[in-house]
This record gives sequence, structure tokens and C-alpha cells, in this order.
Amino acid sequence: MKILYRIYQLCIAVPLFLVWTIFISLTVAIGCTLFGGHWFGYYPGKAWAWVTLKLFLIPVKVEGRENLKEGESYVFVSNHQGMFDIFLIFGHLGRQFKWMMKQQLRKMPFIGFACARSHQIFVDKRGASKIKKTYDQARTILRGGMSLCVFPEGARTFTGHMGVFRRGAFMLADELQLPVVPLTINGSFDIMPRTRDYHFITWHPMTLTIHKPIRPESQGPDNIKRTMEESYDTIMSALVPEYQGFVENPDQ
Repeated sequence: MKILYRIYQLCIAVPLFLVWTIFISLTVAIGCTLFGGHWFGYYPGKAWAWVTLKLFLIPVKVEGRENLKEGESYVFVSNHQGMFDIFLIFGHLGRQFKWMMKQQLRKMPFIGFACARSHQIFVDKRGASKIKKTYDQARTILRGGMSLCVFPEGARTFTGHMGVFRRGAFMLADELQLPVVPLTINGSFDIMPRTRDYHFITWHPMTLTIHKPIRPESQGPDNIKRTMEESYDTIMSALVPEYQGFVENPDQ
């Protein structure tokens, strides 16, 4: 079966994925330019992610959608196991949001351009003024009623285990008094860990667990610390036993 799945990837899934990615990227870029980024900045990307998982025959299970209220803005924070995290969250979270992503992703062919046109947030760390601009953009999006999705580890894991969380997303949530929603991803590391980027995909089911929102109880450093620690513990609690426990990520 492993050989057959690789043949399927090479001859069918990968070529279709590349064509689909180019088509969706152009749709997003043109649509956002002509009509704005509200609809075109989310729904074509959602379709891109959903179809991609179908193309690679990856089964998906989502738990906890009932924890989200219609019309409420959230700061979603998730562990970052691998490349397929993007497809899982974008295709199956079921809520409109903007990504907060690395500045380097702007250089990806087609995808980077589409992300820029759809007003996804690139985290630019090349100086204090650029960092401030990044967070000003995030504040504007959240104040406008949109949700935000962040990988607070800042980088994909090398081991499947979680690294440390950075404070930025929790500071934004505290400042705007928004609930933080932890997301736990299982399965992505087994499909394509970062040590095997651009190799054959390994078939493995994926699960997205949407936990209950962690609402602000106060404002300031204590609230930031509480929401960050509670989010970390909550995400960790739903990981499969193989990846439980902290392991330092050298890329952080």
C-alpha cells in the first residue's frame, strides 16, 4: 500500500495540487484586488485546504466546534506539528480568520502573493518599527471583528513535541480583552515532519481539537501569563501520548 500511495501522489495528487494551488492563488489575488479581502481572503483558501486533504486521502476528525459562538472574535492558538497544520485549520476550523505568519512565507511562489493580497499578517522582526507595524495590523483586524490564528511556538517542531510559547498573541488578546481558543493538532507530524519537507507524504489521520475559550479575568501581566500557561496546558492535554511533554525546539 505504501508504494501504491507514493505512485498516486507522484502521478495524480501532486500535479493536481500544484494546478489547484496556482488557480486558488490567482483567484485570491484577483478577487481581493477587485472586490476586497473579506470573502476572497478566506473562502477560496478554505476550499484550497479542504480539497488538498481530500487529494492526499487524509481523513480528518474535528472535535469541539460547539465551543465557538457565532459572531464572536477569537485569538486561536495552536501547536505547530508540520506543514499540514495549515490545511487542517484553514479547511476545517469553520471560522473566518486571518493568519499570523512568518515574513519568509511572503516569498513563496503564488501563495505568498495571495497571502499578501488577502491581508494575512506577516510577522516582520527586522527592527522595532516593523514589529510595531505587525502588531498594529493585527489589532486593526481584531478590532474589526475578525479572528486571528497564531502558532505561538513560532516554528514547526522537530520532534512532534511542543516547544515554548511566545507572548505576542496573548498580549494582543489581553489588550483587546478577547478570548483565546487553544487548538490541538494531532497527526500532522506523522504525515510530513519538517525534517522531511518535500519528500513523499506518509498517510496518517488528522484530528483538530477546538477547546473551550479562555476568557480574560483581568488585564495586564497576570492575565497574559494565565492565558498563556492555560493554553499551553490545554493543548498539551489533548496531544497523543507519544508527543506529550516539553522538548526544546532549537529553531525557537
